[in-house]
Amino acid sequence: MNEKFEGTGPIDYLIVEFPGNHMTGEGFPLLVDLVDRGIIRILDLMFIRKEEDGSVTALEIADLTGDGELDFTVFEGAHSGLLGQDDLEEAAAAVEPGNSAGLLVYENLWAAPFAAALRRGGAELVASGRLDMQAVLASLDAAESAP
Repeated sequence: MNEKFEGTGPIDYLIVEFPGNHMTGEGFPLLVDLVDRGIIRILDLMFIRKEEDGSVTALEIADLTGDGELDFTVFEGAHSGLLGQDDLEEAAAAVEPGNSAGLLVYENLWAAPFAAALRRGGAELVASGRLDMQAVLASLDAAESAP
């Protein structure tokens, strides 16, 4: 493994859809807090809008509401180059027409020391995944109501 990446934590991505292009910005202070506390490092953050005709437009991070005022300048420059055109197209395919989406690629800094220790010991990640929250909640509800 390249020594330069020995201490790197797991890298994840998310695509968050905003129905009707309605972005309130309520989650952004929490995202900034995660970065400020060293829990994650944002590698890429991009926004897209999918028009009713299926065309896709990249949105500037600084003016997400389209009103000409700078909204989230703290995220300017969050672009590592990991996201390419094919990633934008894949994200757009997951978004319904008339909606917007945020694409976030981030390193889990909290897990970096653990991951580095495992790599030093010769361990290799062979599988990874994430549970769907709605499915987890439904399973918990079903377990609670079972006799």
